[in-house]
Amino acid sequence: MSEIIRAHLNFKGYVQGVGFRYTAYHTATMYGLTGWVKNEWNGSVTVEVQGDPDTIDMFIQKVKDGRFIEVLDMTKATIPPEDESSFQIKY
Repeated sequence: MSEIIRAHLNFKGYVQGVGFRYTAYHTATMYGLTGWVKNEWNGSVTVEVQGDPDTIDMFIQKVKDGRFIEVLDMTKATIPPEDESSFQIKY
């Protein structure tokens, strides 16, 4: 079994009002990842995503390639995994 990690991501750019949260939700679900996505007051989007490191990297690339999404900056930190079973959109 491969290692499970949790990544705390923050995306800046044209990431609100362009379907970013829904793209993240559908991509995470497709890859079997858990976590959440949420718009921030400053116009960025925060994601916590949990799973295999290679799958998380594929998730990040797929989200960045979203149709109307333009990521200008992204931060990534590894944090302790949590006990959860799905990926959610937080409002």
